[in-house]
Amino acid sequence: MKIFKLGLIINPIAGIGGSVALKGSDGEQTQQQAFALGANKLANQKTQIALEYLTGFKNKIEVYTANDEMGAALAQGLGFTTHIVHTSPAQTSAEDTKICVQNLINAEVDLILFAGGDGTARNICEVAPEHIPVLGIPAGCKIHSGVYTITPKAAGELCQKLISGEMLTLAEADVMDIDENQFRQGIVKAKRYGDLLIPMDLRYVQAVKQGGKETEELVLQDIAADIIELMEEDENCLYLIGSGSTTQAIMQALYLDNTLLGVDAVYQQNLVGRDLTENQIWQLMQQYPKTKLIISLIGGQGHILGRGNQQISPRIIAQIGKYNIHLVATKSKLQKLDGKPLIVDTLDNSINESLAGLIKVTTGFHDSVLYPVG
Repeated sequence: MKIFKLGLIINPIAGIGGSVALKGSDGEQTQQQAFALGANKLANQKTQIALEYLTGFKNKIEVYTANDEMGAALAQGLGFTTHIVHTSPAQTSAEDTKICVQNLINAEVDLILFAGGDGTARNICEVAPEHIPVLGIPAGCKIHSGVYTITPKAAGELCQKLISGEMLTLAEADVMDIDENQFRQGIVKAKRYGDLLIPMDLRYVQAVKQGGKETEELVLQDIAADIIELMEEDENCLYLIGSGSTTQAIMQALYLDNTLLGVDAVYQQNLVGRDLTENQIWQLMQQYPKTKLIISLIGGQGHILGRGNQQISPRIIAQIGKYNIHLVATKSKLQKLDGKPLIVDTLDNSINESLAGLIKVTTGFHDSVLYPVG
């Protein structure tokens, strides 16, 4: 059974200025003033509301977090298997949040769940890479960012769906924050600081619609456009294109010959290898600083590696790395799996296990979902 690695960060002082009319909690002076006025910490209580939705999955979840009020005390109190990745002082700071995020990334968590306000989201945005899903539990005074759920309860329900293996859309959400000093003067001036990748309830047929159903040809064009944009952004990378009709659409959009049942190689949108053997792929990879793999799944079965593309061997997968594997598929193709996880069946169990968990699947242009790999 695959264990879901939940990263948890609680900003213990998030929202303390709200109940005492300070309109924010940024800065040590504001925090001291809030406590002097009788403010109470509420972030852990709000996080508990979310985590209580996950207590029925304790055998499937391990929590990775910081000590004490930053997460460990609550997670252990609720009975979750807990790993402490950062030890903070009694007075936590933005730097503790950033260090914890980096350590959660190193631990390869499946999701970073955090409680805070816009300041906390900004801290996380400075560190979190684009491929790590993040979700905010609203606990601050200022909630202008799109990374938060409507309520703590909603955060718990969404995490529950994710851990249950439901197919969820991934979307980039803005991280916003306002100037608290101006806000106290009645001026709301929000500024965008970046974006984070968040899981959302699946919005079926988001970009391409016809009678409420996906139009296969147009969706394939959208997927191809997304991958070609990726190639343009990282043009000094070798791209291995796996077999199947979905990847064939990418090659057709590039006006390149395609091996429907084989593996081709593309560099700077030019064909540099066709119908390659395992050894030919390995030798070609040594000529480039980085390689990315574009693959799809076998329809109806869900195999993504080890079935129909044995040329992509364990040593090739290991050198490419999990986050350089880009899976492409239409949402209708994923729906036909009826919730069954995708399958990795190489001859190396360590490789199989390293790819287990949630994987991002490109399902259109700037449109993707999270889907489980068994």
